[in-house]
Amino acid sequence: MRLFVIAAAVVVLDQVTKYLVASTMDLGQSIPLIRNFLAITYVRNPGAAFGMLPHRTVFLIIVTVLITGFIIYLYQVVPAGYTALRLGLALQVGGALGNLIDRARNISVVDFIDLKFFPPVFNVADIAVVIGVAIFIIAFWRNTPLPRSRPW
Repeated sequence: MRLFVIAAAVVVLDQVTKYLVASTMDLGQSIPLIRNFLAITYVRNPGAAFGMLPHRTVFLIIVTVLITGFIIYLYQVVPAGYTALRLGLALQVGGALGNLIDRARNISVVDFIDLKFFPPVFNVADIAVVIGVAIFIIAFWRNTPLPRSRPW
């Protein structure tokens, strides 16, 4: 149940922020927040991360659905006591669904967070996926016992 609560919270935050940007800004418009560091810049990304696979919407939707299904399966397999692992998976699902909604509805994803020192503009869903993957990897590494003896 927590998977759906966390994922839903990510999707709502993502979709609300994208709506606010798309409804109040012109495409390409940029509003500096911290000079030479952070701006809100409204762009549409027709591809995946870093603009890879542009205009491959159907392919990206299929891949997202498959990966999301696999993550939901993993969530069910991970024991309840592994909270960090489950949190990482829930954030990944929320982020994937946030961008999936954009692709299905608009054929492109609304991006608006513009770190001037980092090339691509991104969104809340992207942040959730990256943080979710990082939490999952760290928790997996910390919760996985190392073998006591080497087989060789």
